[in-house]
Amino acid sequence: MPSTLTLFNLCCNSIMETVVHKLPSFKLFNPMSSSSHYRSSTRTSKSFRVGSRRRSFSISASASAVREDNPALGSVSLGHITRPDFPILHQEVNGSRLVYLDNAATSQKPTAVLNALQNYYEAYNSNVHRGIHYLSARATDEYELARKKVAAFINASDSSEIVFTKNATEAINLVAYSWGLSNLKPEDEVILTIAEHHSAIVPWQLVAQKTGAILKFVSLNQDEAPDVDNLRQMFSRKTKIVVVHHVSNTLASVLPIEKIVLWAHDVGAKVLVDACQSVPHMVVNVQSLNVDFLVASSHKMCGPTGVGFLYGKSELLSAMPPFLGGGEMISNVFLDHSTYAEPPSRFEAGTPAIGEAIGLGAAIDYLSRLGMQKIHDYEIELAKYLYESLLSVPNIHVYGPAPSENVNRAALCSFNVENIHPTDIATFLDQQHGVAIRSGHHCAQPLHRHLGVNASARASLHFYNTKEDVDDFIQALNDTVNFFNSFK
Repeated sequence: MPSTLTLFNLCCNSIMETVVHKLPSFKLFNPMSSSSHYRSSTRTSKSFRVGSRRRSFSISASASAVREDNPALGSVSLGHITRPDFPILHQEVNGSRLVYLDNAATSQKPTAVLNALQNYYEAYNSNVHRGIHYLSARATDEYELARKKVAAFINASDSSEIVFTKNATEAINLVAYSWGLSNLKPEDEVILTIAEHHSAIVPWQLVAQKTGAILKFVSLNQDEAPDVDNLRQMFSRKTKIVVVHHVSNTLASVLPIEKIVLWAHDVGAKVLVDACQSVPHMVVNVQSLNVDFLVASSHKMCGPTGVGFLYGKSELLSAMPPFLGGGEMISNVFLDHSTYAEPPSRFEAGTPAIGEAIGLGAAIDYLSRLGMQKIHDYEIELAKYLYESLLSVPNIHVYGPAPSENVNRAALCSFNVENIHPTDIATFLDQQHGVAIRSGHHCAQPLHRHLGVNASARASLHFYNTKEDVDDFIQALNDTVNFFNSFK
């Protein structure tokens, strides 16, 4: 029997051909209104619908006039102000305005980051650290300046506490293999939650197999958030490290890292925080949190792919052996042994992702100019709007805690609609409405098994999204649900 998605692919063309023809209803969006659909720094959009499809074309308008402090404009959101900085957002996908809601997977890049990358490769592309010529010296200066920017962004005490890695996954593996293999013994315990990303589970499984350590997992409470009370009860003198997310990439829940760190340090344990979903969206201060290790990825914070970072307290990094061997990480190499450089060089074997690190620095400059607290406040408002809007969709279940006075959800929602596969939903949204969301297990299979599902759909926002994006998504989702329900 053909699947619903197969039926969808067979029927789409005929449905569009047999739709009742009407004269299109045109609506010109005022570029000076907060409800306008912004398309680029020099264009604004005029949109109309034929059947269930949204059509768009553009007229020339100046978006440079849009400023938050212009009283004639009324309230203009951060999303409207920043959208002109992101060229990729100003396009049509499958005949509709692109609505990009897959930011938990990766963020889009502002022009400032694209320019920084281009400038590096056009003006001073060279290898770093060991060259004495002008290009190498400039590349080295910019690369190390990017490290200082990361340190300042998360308030590390010194830039030597920042190790550039390929991504957050590599950063977690670095800690697991360098710190974990050196410090874990049989019967030692590692505490995680069932909501962790695979990159925070699998490395510790591998290390546990080698060391005999035991992994203990915190389950969810009745609100579908990691059970913090259960986590606290797990601590003992056998606990050696806690590996937890700051913000769940599926549940949108936020863990109280300060409390977890206090409980861990009381029993002599270390704390590694996966901050991939928090560093791009809120103020993160590693000294206030007092975490031992923290990881994040550039590509989720408006920077390039191919680079991430590990923060580690200097005394811990200095005591850790190398993770990879090669150039740059050595002090001296002899035929029978080698000595190693001080951190962070000790953990950066080989030629690094130079341009990407510089691009990350440019992304941090951009985020800092906007202000992380301002970004966070806006996204909390947008997150609540997304959650409440989704609840209007029939037969939907949104995973994770409900927002309240005491609970702030991150700006993402994972959900399922009864009797409709999430991949069918994501496919229809893309092909018929130009809406980009994620479907699957979001690298969180144990969590999905606990929830009793194989997969979910996920819409995730960033500061350049707007309430109009959410409205278009909800309208498209309702159309999608109606389409698949028509086969029942």
